[in-house]
Amino acid sequence: MKLLAKIAAFVAMTCIAQLLNAQEQDTNRAVEKLKGQKERIITTEKEALKKEVEIINEKLAANQITIEEAQKRKEASAQNHALNIENRLAIIDNKIALLERNGVENINTEDPRIVIGLTTEEDNADVLLGLKINTGKERKIKYDKRTTSNIVLAVGLNNSIVEGQSLDDSDYKIGGSRFFELGWAWKTRVFKNSNFLRFKYGISYTSNGLKPTENRYFVENGDQTNLETFGVELDKSKFRMDNLVIPIHLELGASKVRKTENSIRYDTSRKFRIGFGGYLGVNISTRQKLKFKENGNRIKDKIKRDYNTSDLIYGLSSYVGFGDMTLYAKYDLSPIFRNAIIEQNNVSLGLRFDL
Repeated sequence: MKLLAKIAAFVAMTCIAQLLNAQEQDTNRAVEKLKGQKERIITTEKEALKKEVEIINEKLAANQITIEEAQKRKEASAQNHALNIENRLAIIDNKIALLERNGVENINTEDPRIVIGLTTEEDNADVLLGLKINTGKERKIKYDKRTTSNIVLAVGLNNSIVEGQSLDDSDYKIGGSRFFELGWAWKTRVFKNSNFLRFKYGISYTSNGLKPTENRYFVENGDQTNLETFGVELDKSKFRMDNLVIPIHLELGASKVRKTENSIRYDTSRKFRIGFGGYLGVNISTRQKLKFKENGNRIKDKIKRDYNTSDLIYGLSSYVGFGDMTLYAKYDLSPIFRNAIIEQNNVSLGLRFDL
């Protein structure tokens, strides 16, 4: 328990550090990107003018045009590209003015492109499972968005709760047993004119790992699954349960209101928030991985079996912190193994990222 308390304190300090070192506002970042485009426009037009002048000089050297004609063409090209620079810079200046007046969500300033990844700096693009598409066209802005969505990623330590036994006496290595979660979540504002209470729901893949202590591994004996000592020294013994769950949380916390003539948005970045709720799902895979040496040979066994694990997974979960990163805890009310003489329940503690 002392170790978990230290971990919780460390995670809390990390959350605070993230708050203090948060990135600049989206609007400022978009303005800086547009200013960079202005420099590229000038460079591109100058390069285009240089190539046209080279072509004119080649024709002059080949006696295809006269000196007077060459001079007229150079002047016309120079005037054309000067106007291009002037007009293109005016477009960028107008976009900057729109951004500064209305905010980044009210205008699409990016060139057409597709970006693949969990996150991207592209603004006002449509996102679907990590694929962010920006058409370069202005979209109709919805005045009020009651529902938004994001990717959820969580990692941390995993173990089990046994009645009458402390985590210090756990059958599993505290540092070696870990959990992982990856999912998609939707967040809906509960009240029409307040964003203090949100309803958060989604679907997630979760993986709970346990590493037995004292050179032991899991053995399935009929309807019982027990830890037994392995015949030789184990280099690795890991037990993993993969689940597909539907998490549901009520989330509370302050938010900043950004309102214009065209839209109203509630921003929770850099704000304290707390969520509490639970999850319901199914076990989709259970496996055990063993590594050991036998007769001088290195052996890796990956055993996929039922191991009498619970098919229905349900439990309680909660998170608390600032901005996109929070301290995350979850507890399975469903036992790890069915029909177990001593019931064990999975428990996890770590960091949650709402990307």
